[in-house]
Amino acid sequence: MLRFDSLVFGPIHSRRLGSSLGINLLPRDGKLCNFDCVYCECGWNRDGRGSTALPTSSDVALALEQKLSSCIEEGIAVDSITFSGHGEPTLHPDFARIVDNTLALRDKYMPCAKVSVLSNATTLDREDVLEALKRVDNPILKLDAGTSAAARAINRPADASYSVEKVVEGMEKFGGNFILQTMMLRPLNPSENLPDFAGDKEELKSWTELVLRLRPRLVMVYTLDRSTPDADLEKLSGQTMEKLVRTLKENDINVQIND
Repeated sequence: MLRFDSLVFGPIHSRRLGSSLGINLLPRDGKLCNFDCVYCECGWNRDGRGSTALPTSSDVALALEQKLSSCIEEGIAVDSITFSGHGEPTLHPDFARIVDNTLALRDKYMPCAKVSVLSNATTLDREDVLEALKRVDNPILKLDAGTSAAARAINRPADASYSVEKVVEGMEKFGGNFILQTMMLRPLNPSENLPDFAGDKEELKSWTELVLRLRPRLVMVYTLDRSTPDADLEKLSGQTMEKLVRTLKENDINVQIND
């Protein structure tokens, strides 16, 4: 299981964001997420139980300021300051304040860096979260399936009432000014009822229609890169993913493929 020992970590090389300085708003020795994705590099939620202590907004600001100062002194480039870590960052109760502090520190120390948030988009019904995500450079919102049944199978949301339609309605509030990210994979065991983008034409069609409805400024599709809690998952090739997003490109959707 992937663990980040520091509140602010990296920079690490990201397939999607370049040199990425990470911020983990969640417990350092555990995992806190309302999804339990079959591909999560942090492992299953049940195996990530540790302390429940969350850093304060002051803790985050101090750690980030120290790290940014250190990067400048050492001549280390930072392309993105990225909220990721051990779960869903928007679950932090002071998320909006932390975003504002981060934007101010970015402007002071590294004005060329982007501020990015990797989110599963389930908290967009919270006005403070929605507005905070609108303020960052890269709100990167997850949509791993075109139907609720498939999303429940792959993302395993804690909320039994989770629906793709509700998530999409939240995404529509950005007016297209967001980045949509989708994990594409194939289950080695079809009985698991996971989305098979390469083999299930109806599921692909449903997802494609939702993306065309949302028309985000960028779609990031990616596939497996590290070990996963569910071992029966198959990585897709870049060539396969290229075929799967052909309709999007034909409709002038900007797509970034990360294999």
